[in-house]
Amino acid sequence: FQWSSPPEAIERFKSQEIWFPPPQFYEFCRLCNFSSLRELQKFSSARALEGCERWMPVMLNAADGFIQLLPGDELYPEDPDYTGEKKMIMSTDKKVEDLMKEGGIFHRIVIKNINNLAVYVNIQAKYKHINPLMVNCDNSDYNSRL
Repeated sequence: FQWSSPPEAIERFKSQEIWFPPPQFYEFCRLCNFSSLRELQKFSSARALEGCERWMPVMLNAADGFIQLLPGDELYPEDPDYTGEKKMIMSTDKKVEDLMKEGGIFHRIVIKNINNLAVYVNIQAKYKHINPLMVNCDNSDYNSRL
């Protein structure tokens, strides 16, 4: 075990010293908004009674990678498969770069490979949550308009 701050953990992930799955990468990016545990606790206490929503990422298979779509993204389905019973699979022959250039409303995690993730968010978070900082492991700039 080793303690790391969220920015340190992301740097260790980017250098392939450690690995964590996309949802944890997303949450580390959210935690990067806070410079101290006290600041995080203050934020958490202030928004605790605001509510929450159930999320289910939806995987979009692209020609050269994957995109985990999250609620609010323009490609997120109206009726996501919360149980796994529908076996919903979304796929396209387009490349990730093309999907990013064509898009305008993002709430997604782009996955080029197991150690190459990027978070893109330009929607307003619900229930006074805070959006993650947009961190990219390969320095691609798909969101220069954001």
